[in-house]
Amino acid sequence: MSTHVTPSVWPESPPTHAHRAAYADAVGRSFWLDRLPRRVPDAPLTGPADADLCIVGGGFTGLWAAIGAKTADPARDVVLLESQTIGFGASGRNGGFLVASLTHGISNGEARFADELAVLERLGQENYAGLRADLDRLGVACDFEETGELMVAVEPHQEPWLEEEAELLRRYGHDVELLDGAAMREQIASPIYRGGVWDKSGAAIVDPAKLAVGLADAARRLGVRIHEQTPATGLRRAGDAVDVAVPGGSVRARRVLLATSAFPPLLRSLRHYIAPVYDYVLVTEPLSAAQLTSIGWAERQGIGDPGNQFHYYRLTDDNRILWGGYDAVYRYGGPVGPDHDQHDATFARLSQHFAITFPQLDGVRFTHRWGGAIDTCSRFSVFFGTAHGGRVSYAVGYTGLGVGATRFGAQVALDLVDGRQTEATALRYVRSKPVPFPPEPLRSGVIQLTRNRLAAADRNAGERGLWLRTLDRLGLGFDS
Repeated sequence: MSTHVTPSVWPESPPTHAHRAAYADAVGRSFWLDRLPRRVPDAPLTGPADADLCIVGGGFTGLWAAIGAKTADPARDVVLLESQTIGFGASGRNGGFLVASLTHGISNGEARFADELAVLERLGQENYAGLRADLDRLGVACDFEETGELMVAVEPHQEPWLEEEAELLRRYGHDVELLDGAAMREQIASPIYRGGVWDKSGAAIVDPAKLAVGLADAARRLGVRIHEQTPATGLRRAGDAVDVAVPGGSVRARRVLLATSAFPPLLRSLRHYIAPVYDYVLVTEPLSAAQLTSIGWAERQGIGDPGNQFHYYRLTDDNRILWGGYDAVYRYGGPVGPDHDQHDATFARLSQHFAITFPQLDGVRFTHRWGGAIDTCSRFSVFFGTAHGGRVSYAVGYTGLGVGATRFGAQVALDLVDGRQTEATALRYVRSKPVPFPPEPLRSGVIQLTRNRLAAADRNAGERGLWLRTLDRLGLGFDS
């Protein structure tokens, strides 16, 4: 007896020449970073320096940590080291989705921290409110739009999930609107939409590069010493302090906070927990008034779909569409560098899927294409720890949903390195580690097999086979 399986909306046929032509002339750089005003970078550190606190990493976590440290104690001497320029890594390359969740979504939180989820949801909403207040207080202009977050079903098997997600969100106090297919298509006109869940609690879109440089400006005004183009190359205990080595110099600091995202961590033990996975993005040219009318999208929500291989997309302030996701590319050994920022196979597939989602935008071209590494861990949310007798702390592993959570992660890392006990530091969420990844070559084999099985599940009405069910039981419930 055969079972009929509805074909996926995403075809197995390869992208066409027209799909590739749509991005052929695109700039190979983050749209967000590409349009920042030119500025002179902060001078690299040369020679020896001393500090009360040395922060390694000039992305969101490092910048929020610097601001938090100086706000709490204006006399504290804080040095921040960035290997490239502010926002160079994930902070300047992401989609700009800012949500309150600390657990990479409420479903992931319930699966891993059900006993603490009520507290984590409250702390997440408090962090979101605090972040909004800080943007106003610090004068950070980042095109903040409180649009809510919209998850759309594009396959029949995803429709029941929408109802389950809406019920779960409401259970934790979210303001949620459940949309059937017709109501969903009234919001945004796409022939593939079958329904949606619009979460209106604690979700916004921002320009992430403007957020990063705005936080850096605020940190400088507070007295933080920022050194760009200054990679940290090592840590060494020096009595009651820690030496952070850089080319041509060093920082001797009483405390060190590591915010290195997917880049090779200075603590070797962290390498077991982080897998740098590359994500890729396209951005269209600005849409005309007629093109905007053809798709609607008046509420400008950030959008995602619930597939294992999922897309995320949004409008920019000048009415382009940012379109990313689906593929999650891991390379043997986990290298991170500019030679991996372009991946034609993924761009072609993204272009193909864009055309399927918005056929009325036929002929629209993409002006920017780029990629970047995500600091993936097996629990899909930030984890914490200390080293060197408590003199070093870290917050890493956000797994691609950190624009809002980094502010919380920075504060927890500060509390840990300063020895403060708080409601958050007492949680298993903070005290526990994710399941480590195996070493190479097993790591690469496990990740590639998992990617293959996730794609197969999407083709088979979401049915998770033996391999994925085994990973679920081990606490490694991967999605893309």
